[in-house]
Amino acid sequence: MFFKQTCLTFVVQYSVKKFSISDIEGLIGIKAHTIRAWEIRYNLVPPKRTLTNIRYYDEEDLKSLLNIVALNENGYKISKIAKMSKKQISDLVTQLKADWNNDSVQMLSLSNATIDYDEEVFSNTLAGCIDEMGLIKTMDLVLFPFMKKVGMLWQTGAIDPSHEHFASNLIRDRIIVEIDKVEKPHREEPKRFLLFLPEAEMHEAGLLFARYLLKSCGQETLYLGSEIPYSDLKKIVAAYKPDYSFIVLTSLNLGKDINKVVGKVMDNLNVPLLVAGSLISEFDILVKDQLTPLKNVCDMVEFLEDL
Repeated sequence: MFFKQTCLTFVVQYSVKKFSISDIEGLIGIKAHTIRAWEIRYNLVPPKRTLTNIRYYDEEDLKSLLNIVALNENGYKISKIAKMSKKQISDLVTQLKADWNNDSVQMLSLSNATIDYDEEVFSNTLAGCIDEMGLIKTMDLVLFPFMKKVGMLWQTGAIDPSHEHFASNLIRDRIIVEIDKVEKPHREEPKRFLLFLPEAEMHEAGLLFARYLLKSCGQETLYLGSEIPYSDLKKIVAAYKPDYSFIVLTSLNLGKDINKVVGKVMDNLNVPLLVAGSLISEFDILVKDQLTPLKNVCDMVEFLEDL
């Protein structure tokens, strides 16, 4: 019996996620010195300590801090928040979540749901934003910033890879639902687009969003998905004969030299290439013939609508 209890205690302790203050800084978007100031002045979410006296935060602390930041960003002073109970803070945040146009609060809701692997809350938040704002605005103000942050936190180890996969798969599924809802308008001479992700790029949300935009505009698409080998591109182009090709670059696994990736793609294509994704806005991309960088949602929408 003692052995069983000891093992159970060890498993529970071992499974508790521990965050350093630098992890918390990345997760909530508040500087470490500010978090410490809140602790010293107001005793807000004091960290726990290991047996060796190392400071850490657990998932409940993280959720509390996320709620505090949400209230602070919506006009509540830290001195006032510090006097509230956890329930009062939680109730106020719940009220804020009813405003689907409040993108910072909806990002908070998605973050909490991701930490908890709560599919119902995540899906309901996503559906509410899309129903209220539409997919284009939701992608621009909520999902692209959220996915960028989650990707960076995964790369630094602040969250587990499973959290990133949980969120990205639910987002992917929802965009596919929105694509199926679109009634494609008739065009006399639609353009043909080849949509794919190159080797080492696996995040499909941006590419699926491009497919949604293209279908909404009445254009034709061949959607190939993620990690298409460079060696296959010439055969695909010869068979499909697209007017344009479209890729999205978001994965930090691709490295900082995105021009090398773009160059490999263009070496195997003889059609104009559209490139979107967070890496395009972060790193300088060389201007080339037949290459059009689309740095944000507005660029994507304007280019496709002007065709």
